[in-house]
Amino acid sequence: MPDKMSTRKINSFQKQKNKQEMQKMVVSFALMIFFTLVAFALVALEIPSTYVIPLLLILAVVQVGFQFFYFMHLKDKGHEVPAQIIYGGIFVTVLVALTFTVITWW
Repeated sequence: MPDKMSTRKINSFQKQKNKQEMQKMVVSFALMIFFTLVAFALVALEIPSTYVIPLLLILAVVQVGFQFFYFMHLKDKGHEVPAQIIYGGIFVTVLVALTFTVITWW
């Protein structure tokens, strides 16, 4: 009988953990939709591009962060290697962009 009780406790704990994880994913999805609507609103209001472009880039970076951590599960244990590959790709991309920027403007 104690074995069944411990199994029920584990199942209850796992259900609670899954529920919390789903709530986090729904909230992050809602935030990404909100950020997308804000981006469309910024463009539709025809605000000068000197203000809009940096805001759009910030919103894009935040959305990418949400997608990496919540929808690609990079925050979970056991995902260190894919995370390192993605971060390495981001580093190389930024490095190449900076290199071409310096070459072009120098």
